[in-house]
Amino acid sequence: MTAPLPRLIRFHKPYGVLSQFTPEGRWRGLKDFIDLPGVHAAGRLDADSEGLLLLTSDGPLQARIADPRHKMEKTYWVQVEGLCTDEALAQLRHGVVLNDGPTLPARARRLDPPPRLPPREPPIRERKNIPTDWLELAIREGRNRQVRRMTAAVGLPTLRLVRVAIGPFVLDGLAAGTWEALDVPPVLDAPVPRPPRSGSAGRPGTPRPASPRRPSPPGRRRP
Repeated sequence: MTAPLPRLIRFHKPYGVLSQFTPEGRWRGLKDFIDLPGVHAAGRLDADSEGLLLLTSDGPLQARIADPRHKMEKTYWVQVEGLCTDEALAQLRHGVVLNDGPTLPARARRLDPPPRLPPREPPIRERKNIPTDWLELAIREGRNRQVRRMTAAVGLPTLRLVRVAIGPFVLDGLAAGTWEALDVPPVLDAPVPRPPRSGSAGRPGTPRPASPRRPSPPGRRRP
C-alpha cells in the first residue's frame, strides 16, 4: 500500500540549489534531495541563499503560504560586509527605497553573538581588512532578492543569507539537505475571507442585495 503524500514538508535548502526540481546550468534541483512526486515549493528561495523552504501537495495551501497578499512574515539571518550601525537598523525598520519603490517597515536587529551555523560550501568571500556583521531581518513582502537589495541600500552588502522562519514554521534542528513532514496548523487550514468588491455599498458584514436583472454567480472561496 502506498503511503499517503505529506500535505506539507519543510526542507533545509543548501546553497546552490534551486527552488524547483529541475536543475539549470550550474545550479542543482530539488530532485537531488526530495523523492516525492506531486509536491511543489510554496514560494521560492534564491539558489545562492540557504535555509527554510516549504513544499506542499495542496494547491490552496501553497497559495496561502506563498501569496504576498497574506503577509506571512519571513525571517532571515544575514551576514553582511561591514559593521551594522544603529542608523542602518533604523533605516531598515522604517523601510528603504529600492528601484521598484519603498519597502514596508521590517523587523531588524543585530545578532550578537553571531548565530552558530556550519560553514557555507563554497565559503563566502571575505576581505581581511573589512569586518562582517550578522543581522536578523523579518519582512512581509516577496520582491525579487529583496533582503539583499535592502542591506545594500543601507551600505551593507549581503555575503550570506539564511532563511530561518516562514510564519510559524522554523528551520531549527533540520540539517542542510534534509526534510521532514509537518502538520498543517488549523489557522492555515481555515478558509481565507473573500475581500469585498471595490465600489460595493453598505457597511462591512451587511449582505449585498442580489441584482434584480441577473443573479450574482455563486461565490468561490479563495485559498
